[in-house]
Amino acid sequence: MNNTHLRLETKNDYRAVEELIREAFWNVYKPGCDEHYFAHMMRHHEDFIPELSFVIELGGEIVGSIMYTKARLIDENGVTKDILSFGPICISPKLQRKGFGKKLIEHSFNKARQMGYDTVVIFGNPANYVGCGFVSCKKKNVQFGTDNFPTALLVCELVPNALDGKLWRYIPSNADACCEDTVAVEEFDATFPPKEKAWMPSQEEFYIYCNSSVIR
Repeated sequence: MNNTHLRLETKNDYRAVEELIREAFWNVYKPGCDEHYFAHMMRHHEDFIPELSFVIELGGEIVGSIMYTKARLIDENGVTKDILSFGPICISPKLQRKGFGKKLIEHSFNKARQMGYDTVVIFGNPANYVGCGFVSCKKKNVQFGTDNFPTALLVCELVPNALDGKLWRYIPSNADACCEDTVAVEEFDATFPPKEKAWMPSQEEFYIYCNSSVIR
């Protein structure tokens, strides 16, 4: 971790970050990826939080990135709570599992607390995030839809007992709706060097996490 520098993303970083995201996500969750397009479009969405968009450099090269959007929780009485969600978060494939991602998460969590946020909810592989304080949504009574506690839905209280034991419903940002336009995704991807789309076992793993729920 020597010779690293963690800082806010600037406009001059946009393309480099999108290239990094493409490399990190290519064929991981589906053949090809659309996360780089999502990042490109997210920056113009009302839910994007530029104050929490960080990059980490190693030797002057951007090797990691994290981006946040606003999200909401609604309790049993219809009361809304403003929270955060992050993603995409990525680290250069050659540097994964070396602590860079955790450093990005912890740094952004500290900033989020300073901004008054006390909860982060994401969809992700539990193995990647439980070491950063995330737990199953079931443990924090956060459901997606009605009585649905997806395996991939993870919750981190930035402030202890922020959710107060209530039953909550998670309402994510609609910033990722842009990826439904597959033509726009392909047109954007065509501005990058060609890469071969392929099936990988991680895609089946992702499907299982996204389509299973915690029931006890």
